[in-house]
Amino acid sequence: MYCNHFYSHLNLLYFRQMNTSLILKTISKYITFTENETVLFLSILREKKIRRKQFLYQEGDICKYTTFVNKGCLRTYAIDNNGPEHVFQFATEGWWIGDIESLKNQTLTMMNTDALEDSEILLISKTDMDQLYEKIPKYEHFSRMILENAYIAHQQRILHNVCFSAAERYQYFIEKYPDWNARIPQNQIASYLGITPEFFSKMKSQVMKENATLPSKRGL
Repeated sequence: MYCNHFYSHLNLLYFRQMNTSLILKTISKYITFTENETVLFLSILREKKIRRKQFLYQEGDICKYTTFVNKGCLRTYAIDNNGPEHVFQFATEGWWIGDIESLKNQTLTMMNTDALEDSEILLISKTDMDQLYEKIPKYEHFSRMILENAYIAHQQRILHNVCFSAAERYQYFIEKYPDWNARIPQNQIASYLGITPEFFSKMKSQVMKENATLPSKRGL
């Protein structure tokens, strides 16, 4: 018993050489790992650094990993037949990113994921994730909750695109993601909102003027 605890402690010290505090903190909001479960979970993580504009995967690849962002900013986007990019997701510290369909079914992705900033990420392969589900059933519960939250966010975005004006969508964006508004390039936010950079620039000025003159803005 003492020996097992000793080696478990050594393993934790080894894996903590990776930057794992944020991912463990994020998971602890939903489930609690035992010490042995923590060692098992950390053992399957793969740490990677990617430079700004470097691809994590591209259209035609198979998404082999689910990705957690430790540092930096990534985006997922698709390119239509006429050339413009359409941003589907941003992911900064504490966010997960990846093509769920490609990962689950091991099919070719139609999307691209690259870094908007120099970034540090943690990867979990599909094989390792399936093993985690078997060895730590509570982790499957955690994954289900993350997927449910992602589905809710996706549903809300569809609703906003159908029912809200571009200005209302941007107001919601800056209220929900204030750090992103200052951090992410304007042309990328415009793509996420489904409008041109030129229209976004004019609309942003108008929204900022309205926010400056009103004591409060109604929630969307």
